[in-house]
Amino acid sequence: MHFVLPADVEDPGSPSGGNVYDLRVSAGMTRLTVAGDWPRPADPTALEQALAAIPHGDVVLLDGLVSCGLPEIVVPHTRRLEIAVLVHLPLADETGLDPATAALLNDKEGQVLRAARAVIATSPTAARNIAERHGLSEVHVVVPGTDPAPLAHGTDGVHHLLCVASITPRKGHDLLVRALRTIDRDWRLTCVGPHRPFLRELPRDARVSFPGPLAGEALTSAYTSADLFVLASRAETYGMVVTEALAHGLPIIASAVPDALGDGGLLIPAGDESALVAALTRWFEDQDFRADLRSRALARRARLSTWERSTEDLRRVLATLRP
Repeated sequence: MHFVLPADVEDPGSPSGGNVYDLRVSAGMTRLTVAGDWPRPADPTALEQALAAIPHGDVVLLDGLVSCGLPEIVVPHTRRLEIAVLVHLPLADETGLDPATAALLNDKEGQVLRAARAVIATSPTAARNIAERHGLSEVHVVVPGTDPAPLAHGTDGVHHLLCVASITPRKGHDLLVRALRTIDRDWRLTCVGPHRPFLRELPRDARVSFPGPLAGEALTSAYTSADLFVLASRAETYGMVVTEALAHGLPIIASAVPDALGDGGLLIPAGDESALVAALTRWFEDQDFRADLRSRALARRARLSTWERSTEDLRRVLATLRP
């Protein structure tokens, strides 16, 4: 089996849930990384060359970021290769696209997915959305796994908040910082994640720190020293950082992550700043609410899936494509 994915998948300076997922489930596959500014590279020949080099009839898994914007390259290869496409985020759902660009990307994505032998999403909600928007009869679901993690000890149990996400409009850091600045408490917020140009547009506040991407012990320390995990995303397909936080038993307030969060925390409407302010205010003022969120996180922690199961689920889907 072959897996075609973005060249930055192993770049420690560009961590993402999609990259982690790709690396964890691709053990045993032949990885073919393709360089480019995906999903709209200036030169798409890297993808064409990668697909052309794969023997006729082989099973190929394509990351949606490198494939869904280029039906003119991918669709012809579906006639000689057994192609499956893994969609982390529908291309048109990226925040900040103008309507014409979003419509064009959505059309291109539909052409690729309808031609593929199988389409895979990372959550039930995402699968339903993809099937409906592109008229697909079936979209398989392979949810991300989690690793065992130490329980968070926090600080004072209230005031240290953590967000782990790339600094982009879709992740809602602007909503989060604005909401917190309305609350007259001695809070502090640590925003872990790659710095992007959007960082310059965020309100400045001495209580908010941006240490950049963290990994290993540094990331574990960020989780274990937090009192509350908060994610104000405008759109997600799953939200792996949420299950990472749950693995540490962290209380959670988040948006756009119904499948990852489950009943393990408080889910608020995406993009609703008033709801975010209300939830955070309640967190600071209501001891019973804090205790309830901790209890819910611990219960969900005990039921989290593993990466071994994710890998096996993906293998079962791909095995059905063998001629």
